[in-house]
Amino acid sequence: MERALKSSIWRAVGLSPAKCGGRGWWGVRYRSTREQRPPALRGDEEGPPRGGNGGGQLPPPALPEVSGAVADSRTSHEGLAPQRRPRPWHVSYERGARRAAAANRELWISQETDFSRARKRLEGKPLSVERTKGSEILFGIAPCSLALSQSRRDLFRLFLKQSSGSQRLVMSEFVLQATARGVPVHHVKRRELDALCRGGVHQGVCLEATPLRFKSLEEAEKPDLGDEERPNRQLIWLVLEQIQDPMNLGALLRSAYFLGVDRVVTSQKNSCPLTPTVSKASSGAMEVFDVYSTDDLRSFLKAKTAEGWEVVGTVSKPEDVENVPVISCLEFRWNKPVIIVIGSEGDGLSLETQLLCHRMLAIPPGRALHPGIESLNVSVATGILLHSICSQKLRHGD
Repeated sequence: MERALKSSIWRAVGLSPAKCGGRGWWGVRYRSTREQRPPALRGDEEGPPRGGNGGGQLPPPALPEVSGAVADSRTSHEGLAPQRRPRPWHVSYERGARRAAAANRELWISQETDFSRARKRLEGKPLSVERTKGSEILFGIAPCSLALSQSRRDLFRLFLKQSSGSQRLVMSEFVLQATARGVPVHHVKRRELDALCRGGVHQGVCLEATPLRFKSLEEAEKPDLGDEERPNRQLIWLVLEQIQDPMNLGALLRSAYFLGVDRVVTSQKNSCPLTPTVSKASSGAMEVFDVYSTDDLRSFLKAKTAEGWEVVGTVSKPEDVENVPVISCLEFRWNKPVIIVIGSEGDGLSLETQLLCHRMLAIPPGRALHPGIESLNVSVATGILLHSICSQKLRHGD
């Protein structure tokens, strides 16, 4: 009875058990698919009747292509076309998510690039500050603070970074200093300070002021306050021949001030002026320490020799010096006023200046040196030489 019931069901759908081959669902699926599609019409003709009792059988329709579908490894019997399984939903979802993420990433990169370009255009615009004619911009905490506390410059405006936290106390002290000197204070953004000092390390402070100038040698000859009481005290002057790097000049002034040099004299020709960069490199020592200049360095050295001063040059390679004795800085003994002459960064002392020196000082190295790194930076070497000599001044008593 069960077999008869199955046979009647198969006949009702137009299939026989033999054609199904044990896979009746395949036939049912094909039949239901075919019946859902309307017959193809040509002109005014009607299509053939449906079902197994019609005038003829329709050819098996080709199933529509499904994007992302996977072909079934099993094929239908009796000429039925192979079926295609739809792609699992999570595979399609992951592919769509990846495409959306890539699109979002490209959009974000595009927007970020546009924002960076706009920001650079804005930052590239200089601050529209009308500078007082002949003024310059000091930058950095130490130079600006010392310039405010001294009376060596004319001061116009103080620019402070809009800040909070640890720098607030420092900024409030600047406001008090500026108020005491009658200097207007402007609170500005960091990029405006960067524009004012052209990218220098301003530490949140800029000061508009008149430049400092070299003093004349006539002023250098005037004794310092209190020197009249100690006329026989040891004196040491530092003379700079054609120092061109502002960072080196600032470091030299800082060491000279720290170690107790009495005067610093520089040659006018091919020498760096007293710029805000020099003041920053000197950590503000330039604001409190006078620097003198001469346009005739050789005549100056001859005049000091006639007055009883000893002129001592410096050299990195003793073999490069002729007709002048060279000793180690550790052997130098100081028994009268002395002038230490420092040469330029690249060439050292000129030959004419060397011949005006009584002795030449060299710094002994601590190891065998590799060719190419046989010398020290001029500011470092000067610091070592000055410490070696000035330490004798301290031992003898000032």
